[in-house]
Amino acid sequence: MDHADFPTRISLDEALAIIGQVSAARRPAAERVPTSRADGRVLAADVVAPVALPGFDNSAMDGFALRHADLHPDAATALRLAGEQFAGRDLGLAPATGQCVRITTGAPMPEGTDTVLIKESAVLDGDMVLVPAGLARGANVRRRAEDVQVGDVVLHAGQVLSPARIGLAASLGIDRLAVSPRPTVAVFASGDELVEPGLPLQPGQVYNSNRDQLMAQLRGLGLEPVAWPTLPDDPARIAAVLDDAVDSFDVVVTCGGVSAGEKDHLPPWLRARGRIHFWKVRMRPGMPVLFGQAGRALVLGLPGNPVSVLATFTLLGRAVLDGLQGRSEPRTRWRACLSAPWRKRHERLELLRGQLGQGDGAGLQVLPNPADGSHRLRAASGSDALIVLDEGVRDYAAGDLVEVVPL
Repeated sequence: MDHADFPTRISLDEALAIIGQVSAARRPAAERVPTSRADGRVLAADVVAPVALPGFDNSAMDGFALRHADLHPDAATALRLAGEQFAGRDLGLAPATGQCVRITTGAPMPEGTDTVLIKESAVLDGDMVLVPAGLARGANVRRRAEDVQVGDVVLHAGQVLSPARIGLAASLGIDRLAVSPRPTVAVFASGDELVEPGLPLQPGQVYNSNRDQLMAQLRGLGLEPVAWPTLPDDPARIAAVLDDAVDSFDVVVTCGGVSAGEKDHLPPWLRARGRIHFWKVRMRPGMPVLFGQAGRALVLGLPGNPVSVLATFTLLGRAVLDGLQGRSEPRTRWRACLSAPWRKRHERLELLRGQLGQGDGAGLQVLPNPADGSHRLRAASGSDALIVLDEGVRDYAAGDLVEVVPL
């Protein structure tokens, strides 16, 4: 295939840059959803505070609200209890000089009071409260707007709505949020050798693990992917099925059939049906990965080996979905020390499977799994991170700092 009209054998950074640009250009219009159901979604618009937080001065503790000016500077002070203010409706209490009010956490501060003595520090004698010396002015009081002022931009477009961010929006009285729609995703595995789990194997056949693995990865991102039947090694039938899928979904992800063999029909189909943005990335595993567009869909063709699917979707597939949703926050990447040496014998960027752990000190360590073949799914199942080794031949020593991507 002539590669003159699309880049090939590019670096991972180049691939991610292309994915970011292409997916951002195809981002759909925002939708509004209930705040109570927006967890995990990506904000499509800034959130501006319509009210202050707190909305009024209130007590941070159970205790007694008082005027600090009534206290003796160097001795205990006796104040007369003049009422009770619980959390809820403001009773409009206004204690006089030398008086205090029993108060609970979150209750509005009575008029004129500015300090709260916690219940545990008070000594009660009938309706008198003894306040020990040394209580600081403003102690145990939450001031109006000390957290959020009206008009503050409290959440930004592109942020993922975590539980705390959902709580913040709800605390401001916001019942609906503008978010990016969740992309619809069709998932395919390809190859005449594939048999569905639960059925008997014939000589030369293998079970279809890629589709279930990829579906699990997508569901882990909060999506609801649709699994399609396995694609046969027949270009006409592949085209008929994929032509339908790319007109019905936002993203089409395939596994297998993207290399340059006799049965690798996906690159010529994509070039004829739409456009290839890149084919092949200088990484191991996963070099034959294919990215383009056709119909209404972005198309990501992953290699056929199961560990290649795991690695390429983690780094590239998530980037496609993040770009379509306008996510501005980068995925988690850490730095960790290798807990065993590793000899890198090839030029491509390498994605090892590894296990994260705590070292003798406070630092993070990662142990590479020696079973590094792209078919070694058992080794991948015992790993919780990808170890990213840069391009170039190199010997890594135990203790060397490397980048890791949690799986």
